[in-house]
Amino acid sequence: MNPSNDQRKLDERYLMMTQAPVKRLILKMSVPTIISMLVTSIYNMVDSFFVGHLSTEAVAGVGVAFAYMAFINACGFFFGHGSGNYISRALGARHTENAGRMAATGFVSPLIFGAFAGILSLVFISPLSRALGATEQILPSANAYLRYILLATPFMMSSLTLNNQLRLQGNARFGMIGIASGAILNIVLDPIFIFVLDMGVSGASLATAVSQCFGWCVLLWGTSREGNVHIRLRNFTPTKEYYIQIFRGGLPSLARQALAVVATICLNRMAVHYATSGNEASVVAAFSIVTRIMMMTYSLIIGLGQGFQPVCGYNYGAKLYGRVKESYLFCLSLSTAVLIVLGTLGYLFAPEVIALFRSEDPELIRVGSHVMRWQCIAFPLSGLCTTTNMLLQNINYTWQATFLSMCRQGICFLPAVFIAPWLWGLTGLEAAQAIADVMTFIIALPFAIKIIRELSSKDKDHQNNSSAMPSANSI
Repeated sequence: MNPSNDQRKLDERYLMMTQAPVKRLILKMSVPTIISMLVTSIYNMVDSFFVGHLSTEAVAGVGVAFAYMAFINACGFFFGHGSGNYISRALGARHTENAGRMAATGFVSPLIFGAFAGILSLVFISPLSRALGATEQILPSANAYLRYILLATPFMMSSLTLNNQLRLQGNARFGMIGIASGAILNIVLDPIFIFVLDMGVSGASLATAVSQCFGWCVLLWGTSREGNVHIRLRNFTPTKEYYIQIFRGGLPSLARQALAVVATICLNRMAVHYATSGNEASVVAAFSIVTRIMMMTYSLIIGLGQGFQPVCGYNYGAKLYGRVKESYLFCLSLSTAVLIVLGTLGYLFAPEVIALFRSEDPELIRVGSHVMRWQCIAFPLSGLCTTTNMLLQNINYTWQATFLSMCRQGICFLPAVFIAPWLWGLTGLEAAQAIADVMTFIIALPFAIKIIRELSSKDKDHQNNSSAMPSANSI
């Protein structure tokens, strides 16, 4: 690889990120990230769709195992956002060498941690399934699905890290290719392993594991292309300084995703508790299906926000605060508009969508439709919460971003998931996420107002001192 070509590509990207019209730039950055997020959601949706043709217990088992998948996401996004946000700011400040060290450190760390977590979980697979919310009726399916996922844990974590590193340095296209190639392979392998080879739930697990490992290989190849920060093992720098930066940049994602694990477990357990006798699997499966459907629609907004983040990181590193503010307001307006449309469609066609996964179970369709409609009502409020959280995380407002990221599925959701059912039974549990979304919006609004004012003030100060250059302290 020619170093001069690499530097030329990096210089070209710097000029694009700091000078191109903000709206057009965000849309350009967002297309591959939206595709990547949709494809990631397809990973989760495809298994549920095919497994739905086996039994309700199988769907519930995959739903229980989803809590462990959320744990993998938590760790992968922690290392990915932690290292990627630093890389983005470093490139904006023209500190390419530091970016390379962080890229290698962020890549190797989830491989090591994921191997440890996967092996330990495999040894205690049945206790793990029970802890995640599996009943004796659901346990065999949960164990069958978890087995291959546990073996692939290090590659799944590292894959998320690579995708976020590529995205945050402004080259989401390679991340999209890696994620999409794995998802396409998963769609092909699922019916082969589940039905042709008669592996059942284990086939769905094996298909996902193989596909994720393949996607990891493609993503690693993507980092070697011109214009990207290359992964070189000699740059692995497991020092306190670099891990502090990973912690600061990744803590909001870790908090959000870790609480998603807790929220999923609590939801599974409460669903079993408030279901009528004999319908436990149907209710657990209903909540699991809705969670994956809403994740897929929500992925559009996450993808838009992830297209916004490298624009934000580069320009914040370059002290172009006016462009940061402009990009934030554009992303906020567009995401809210999209969520209004999606929420309306989801409310109107909830029963038909749920039936696509398990039309043979009327109780599953009934409960799932109620859950989906409640969430669609509050869906448009998530635009402000998500965009504000991404901005705070990207510009290194660690504690504010962490607190806000903990609200939707933690600070607001966990009380709702226990109190609402206590007051209104299963209906309260169905409405719990919508209640949490309203509360999160109320909390996020003051953060949004405050950060807009701060960016305006910083932009004014920078214009008064336009000769100031980015320093190492700004990273």
